Amino acid sequence: MTASLLDRVPVIPVVVIDDLDHAVPIARALVAGGVPVIELTLRTPVALDAIERIAAEVPDILVGAGTIITPGQAKQAADAGAQFLVSPGCTSGLTKAMRDTGLPHLPGAATVSEVLTLLEAGYTELKFFPAEASGGANFLKSIHSPIPAARFCPTGGISTANASTYLALPNVGCVGGSWLTPGSAVAQEDWDAVTRLAEATSALKTPAQ
Repeated sequence: MTASLLDRVPVIPVVVIDDLDHAVPIARALVAGGVPVIELTLRTPVALDAIERIAAEVPDILVGAGTIITPGQAKQAADAGAQFLVSPGCTSGLTKAMRDTGLPHLPGAATVSEVLTLLEAGYTELKFFPAEASGGANFLKSIHSPIPAARFCPTGGISTANASTYLALPNVGCVGGSWLTPGSAVAQEDWDAVTRLAEATSALKTPAQ
């Protein structure tokens, strides 16, 4: 994969799948709205099956696995067909397991010390989680000058109300958000609504700008 994970879309949809039959329609709706990336969280029993199904049936989307919190999950996600991995935090064992898959991945950090630890390990692209609870855009703005090498995908508390504030920061490439697949639309299988929400992200600053 040539492009950075942070430079593909302004918003990476963070999606929880409860019904396996919803996986492919959600992915297709996002692609139709111009968002060819999806991060499925490993929080439900069908998550790995959902990754496998999307990887097999929706070739136009880059499917990733989020909420990787154990070394074993990294391998399971890779075996299911995930094309990138995201973790909410970092340990030496977890980062090694993600690295061993050979997949692009974003380890999580929420403090300056964690950012520095990951920089020492060779990472320059990180997840900032939980973003709003950990200081939000002001935190990232404050650390850009002393730690310019680090770039982030903030996730946690990001919405249409504050996404542009994050995206305007020089050390933010994209944000992660769950608002593109609201529970009400998914429950009603209103895939057109998902497509419209995906289309609306084009009005946000793109990471390449």
